[in-house]
Order: sequence, then C-alpha cells, then structure tokens
Amino acid sequence: MWFFARDPVRDFPFELIPEPPEGGPPGPWALHRGRKKATGCPVSIFVYDVKPGAEEQTQVAKAAFKRLKTLRHPNILAYIDGLETEKCLHVVTEAVTPLGIYLKARVEAGGLKELEISWGLHQIVKALSFLVNDCSLIHNNVCMAAVFVDRAGEWKLGGLDYMYSAQGNGGGPPRKGIPELEQYDPPELADSSGRVVREKWSADMWRLGCLIWEVFNGPLPRAAALRNPGKIPKSLVPHYCELVGANPKVRPNPARFLQNCRAPGGFMSNRFVETNLFLEEIQIKEPAEKQKFFQELSKSLDAFPEDFCRHKVLPQLLTAFEFGNAGAVVLTPLFKVGKFLSAEEYQQKIIPVVVKMFSSTDRAMRIRLLQQMEQFIQYLDEPTVNTQIFPHVVHGFLDTNPAIREQTVKSMLLLAPKLNEANLNVELMKHFARLQAKDEQGPIRCNTTVCLGKIGSYLSASTRHRVLTSAFSRATKDPFAPSRVAGVLGFAATHNLYSMNDCAHKILPVLCGLTVDPEKSVRDQAFKAIRSFLSKLESVSEDPTQLEEVEKDVHAASSPGMGGAAASWAGWAVTGVSSLTSKLIRVHPTTAPAETNIPQRPTPEGVPAPAPTPVPATPTTSGHWETQEEDKDTAEDSSAADRWDDEDWGSLEQEAESVLAQQDDWSTGGQVSRASQVSNSDHKPSKSPESDWSSWEAEGSWEQGWQEPSSQEPPLEGTRLASEYNWGGPESSDKGDPFATLSARPSTQPRPDSWGEDNWEGLETESRQAKAELARKKREERRREMEAKRAERKAAKGPMKLGARKLD
Repeated sequence: MWFFARDPVRDFPFELIPEPPEGGPPGPWALHRGRKKATGCPVSIFVYDVKPGAEEQTQVAKAAFKRLKTLRHPNILAYIDGLETEKCLHVVTEAVTPLGIYLKARVEAGGLKELEISWGLHQIVKALSFLVNDCSLIHNNVCMAAVFVDRAGEWKLGGLDYMYSAQGNGGGPPRKGIPELEQYDPPELADSSGRVVREKWSADMWRLGCLIWEVFNGPLPRAAALRNPGKIPKSLVPHYCELVGANPKVRPNPARFLQNCRAPGGFMSNRFVETNLFLEEIQIKEPAEKQKFFQELSKSLDAFPEDFCRHKVLPQLLTAFEFGNAGAVVLTPLFKVGKFLSAEEYQQKIIPVVVKMFSSTDRAMRIRLLQQMEQFIQYLDEPTVNTQIFPHVVHGFLDTNPAIREQTVKSMLLLAPKLNEANLNVELMKHFARLQAKDEQGPIRCNTTVCLGKIGSYLSASTRHRVLTSAFSRATKDPFAPSRVAGVLGFAATHNLYSMNDCAHKILPVLCGLTVDPEKSVRDQAFKAIRSFLSKLESVSEDPTQLEEVEKDVHAASSPGMGGAAASWAGWAVTGVSSLTSKLIRVHPTTAPAETNIPQRPTPEGVPAPAPTPVPATPTTSGHWETQEEDKDTAEDSSAADRWDDEDWGSLEQEAESVLAQQDDWSTGGQVSRASQVSNSDHKPSKSPESDWSSWEAEGSWEQGWQEPSSQEPPLEGTRLASEYNWGGPESSDKGDPFATLSARPSTQPRPDSWGEDNWEGLETESRQAKAELARKKREERRREMEAKRAERKAAKGPMKLGARKLD
C-alpha cells in the first residue's frame, strides 16, 4: 500500500527559507530561517539529519528535542513545534539569531551598549538559576554558541544537548566529543579522583564566567586568558573573578550572583534592567504603580535600544491601554516608540489605538491627543479623519475647559488639509464663528482668528469670499488687543485672496479705524497693512493689466500649496490658556466697565448723515457687542426673532445676500435715514456683504444691533459718482479705469452662489420689523386701556379712609 504513504516533511506546517544555514551551535544541529506556511510568520528551525553510524549523536539530538519541548521559561529558547522522522529531526522555535552573529553585527553598527549586555547576562543567569534551583538540572553547555537573541534583543538560553540531572539518577554528564565545547569545561573536571568538593552549579558558573569574558573580549583562545579581565567593566570584575576562581566551592549560586550584581552600584543596577523587570511583572502590579511607571518611561526610552522599544515596550503599552485601563499616561511613550516604526507598522499598530482614544471621554487623554497630534497626523488618511476623528474632535469646541477649547482650535491647523468640503467649509466655520463671537476667553478668540488665517488657503473660493473679510473685521473690534492684532495680520496674510473691490471698500475702511486704536501694537500693524494694501491698489492703478494677475488666487480652488505664505505669518498669539491663560489676560468681561452711550442728534432731512466715528473697543457684559434699542420690549422681540438656534441654518446664510441687495455702497452717495435708530456705544461700519460669517451666530454677532434700512433716500442733486470726476487727467483714455467698476452700485439681483434662487431676506426683515412695531403698538394700547380702567375704578369708589375695611 505504498500509494497511501505521505511525506511528513512536505505536510509540516513550517517551511525552510532557501538560504544558507546560519552559524548554529557546534554539534549536530544546523540553524535555518523559516516561516509558517499559513501566516508567513518568521521562525527558526533547527535541523538534524540522521546519519548512519552516528547513533550517539542521534541520541544527544533526541534528548535535546525532548528537553526543549518540556522546559518552559521566559529566558529559555521557546519551543513552537517539532517533527521527528527516521531521516531527520526538525525543531521549530521563535525567530532568533546566534549571539556571536548578533554581537558582530552590532559592533559593525556602532557597538553594543552596556545596558543591553547587563540585561542579556541577567536573563542567562536567571535561566541557569531556574534550571539548577528549580529543576535540579545542569546545563553543561553554557557558552557563546548556546545563547540566542530574539528580535527584541532578549537573550535566550539554548543548547540543551548535554543537559543532565543534578541528582545523579540519570547518570553522569554525557560526553561531548567536540573540542570547541570542551574548552569551556572547568579545571576540576580533569581530576578524576573525586576529592574536589564542589557544588552542583559550580561547573555552569565557571562556563558563565567564560561567556562573560567572550562577550566583552571576543572568542576565548585558551583557559589561561580568563586571568585577564580585559574590557570587562569594573563594576562586574569582582563578581566575574568569583566565577572563574580555582576553588569551585566559592563559586556563587546563580541566584546569589544576580543579587550581588543588582546591589546599588552593581553592573545590573540600572534603569534598563529595572524597566524590563517591571514589564515582566506588569500584570500583577497595582494601578498606581503602573501609572507612575508609564509616566517615567518616556524619559528613559531615548537611551533604550530601538529593537527593545519596538518589540517589547510597544506591545506592553498597547496591552496596558486596551486591557489595563492605563489611560492617557501611555500616550507619550506610545508616540515616542512610534517613531521607530515604519509607515506600514504604524498604520497597523498605532492608528487603531489612536482612533479608539479619540472616542474617549477622558479629558486628560483628549488634551494629550490634541497636544501630540503632529506626531501621528501624517499617518492618518482622509476617510479616517473625516469619519472617525473629526466628529469627536469638534466636541472640544463646546468643552467647558478653556485648555481643551484652545488645543482643539490649534489642532485644526493639522486637520484642515485632510478635511472634506462639508467638515471644513461648513461645520468647522460654524464652530469658529461661535468661538470668535461668544467665547469668554480672549486668547481663544485670538487663536481662532490666527488659525483661520493659517487655514484660509484650504477653504473653497466661495467660503473664503463669504467668511474671511467678515471674520477678520469682527476680530478688529474685539476688546482683547491681541485679537485685534490677529485680525490685522489675518488680512495681511491672506491679501492675495481678496479682490480689489474688497480691498478698497471693505478692508481698508476697517484698517483705517484701527489707526487710532488705544494699543500701539494694533496701530503699528494697522499702518503696515494699510501701506501694503495701498501699494497693491496703486500698482493696479498704474498698470490696469496687472488686475488679472493680482486677483488670480481670488477665485482659485483651495490648494495646500497656497498655505505656505500664511504658515508663519503669526505664531499662536496667546498660549496661556493651558495654564488658564495669564492673570493679566484672564479679565472676565463681567468685571469690565460698562459702555457709555454717546447721544447723536437726528440727521436733518436732506442733509448727508455724518460718518460714524470709531471709538476704542471696550469689553461688554455679554462678551460681544450689543445695541440698545428705544424700547426694551422691542429689543427682546428682535433678539428672539434673530436667535440663530431657532432658525434653519440654511436660511440664515441667505440673509447676507439680501443685505447686499438692499444696502447702498458708500461710494454711490446714497444716504440712509437713521432717525429711528439710537447710536451704539461704539459706532460700527455697516454690515458687510460677507456677513454670512456673522449670520451663523446672529445672537453673538459683532454687528447684531444694526437694523436693516427701512427706506432709502435718492442721492442729492448734483451728486456724482467718484468715477465720474476728472481727477486732473485727460478727458478720454484708451485704457479702462479698473476703479470705475469698483465703485459701481452693487446689483440688487441675488448672486448666483447665493443659498437660494429667491431673495427671502428682504421679506423676512420687513416682516420682523412689522411684527415688532405691531407688538409695540399693541402693548402701548393695552397699557393705556389698563390705566383708563384703573382711573375709572378709583373715581367710582372714591378715596378710601385710613382704617376702613374694604368691602366687595
């Protein structure tokens, strides 16, 4: 039945890699690299080929197979699988490298640190202690060829071929018959009289001394060389001399040798060994001990070997986070170890943990993630950012902790290039608008402006046109001086994103108002920005052909490359929020002086209204600018009608388009009657066409109090447009004047990029004003009716006398 026979080697779940065998231990075994067929995981395979006439070696190999299969210890070579046939023996272990080859490679790469050697020797001595003290076994083959190193740099004890029992029930030590191994035998073995008194561990400890000498000095030429310590560290020399002493009785037990070397100042008394010992027992440590360990681990990782960090520390960190509830303390060492990983490994090991961490409600973890985002943002892809990270990060904008709100704002600078259209141009802008208008912390309002200036190039063209001018204009009215500076710098950093019309009609009027700001830093930046914009306008005026080149970025699509100009225009103006800002900065608006109402005389009919005079911005009790109305009830009705939380968000976006259609441009000479309006404490410019930004936050807008004009007066007779004058030039010119089109009256038709085809804002505004006026009149009539009824009752009953009882 020969056709039923199968080749066991072919069916073995592991296969050899077709490479020359590595330098294995002297003896019958050959060490090969291999892999598991199912998963491709790397392994090491020790192969012994049965040869005729080598029965003794075959028995030694089979004994080693049996010992390795039954002995389980962290410091002994880990057995995975095996195959025994009549022709060969296969022993599969974890992927390892012989110590000799490992040391040679490390020397070529710059040398092996004493920290690594101290922990390696600690592991070998601990394995010997386990064999001698717990198993009563003598290894009988401790040497360089019997030690292997795994991918984490851990030293493993192998070479169990000549192991025997210390109790003498299995016979004496087997004969090696290999000169390369017999040179490590202690001198007392040559005395066959048996009169030498020795301990069961004496021979193995002598061989341990030979191993220590070879690790520091290279291959041992002869036993006499052991008398010269050579390069062995001074802290280890006294203990080494005990190992290679001629008297076997004084050679220490492996456990005592470890204790001696771990004493203060000893060779194995260092942070690296302590870290490894803690990691080995981390599962039984108390939570407080784990917290302290992870907090101190980050400081030591720079001195630890890279392989150790990747293959030993990292798995423990991941396990501690997933199963040990370690929390935020693992983040710092986790990201530090992540630097040693390739991009593929980072995606597989770190990113899933980071995504899971963002969904945590632990504030400490959230703020550390935001602070260290720059270490892992390059490994995040756009779908992951938009669907799994950004929805959790935006919760930080609403957090009651100022430090989290500040870090959330700063993190947007890293997330913006990876956000999609909806998250960047809609969701993020909504949160920025609220922070800039309502946040009580001036530094957060300032940093919101700074961040908006830096990510402006990533916004779509329509969003830039709608948001930037209004946002920076709002910042220039902030009572917090650094916010006003940030608003000016925002204009300067994004100068290439504005049309000449916007520069002349919207930006320069705002900047000119800041030239009388109480803060000199604000005034200085305002003058610089004004000179920059004027120079730009003047260059286009001199050569109108430059207009297209100057405005090439205005309608350009969002481009990451455009962000380079704004990347360094301003650092984070105030970073003290993490420490609750600064005591000088953290002035709550509720303690600020109230605004002073400046009366304004009604404008006579037919006379142009005087231009509003800007006054220094002062904090208000609500954290944003408010306008006092004639009637308190009317103001309450108007506020309730304008509350953005109760309105559909899309309809609010349409309000700005209606404002653009209803307002007269200042250059047309149109005048608006303000007889029904009471002046605000701060005279603010009229609402800009880009007030879509402020429409997101109608309740907290800087320009909330300005009502829409109810009527418009025709221009005065003889009034001419600025472009109709001849400013000293020739009557006719071949070149078209670009400023003639800039000062033209804006069209009353809605723009094509408006939120709807119909202009609902005008109707909605008129309806609100009519309702407010009607409500006021009804209240007034009701008040008069109640007063009349009270007067009638008093007249009918007459005055009541003192002490008289009121009857029905």
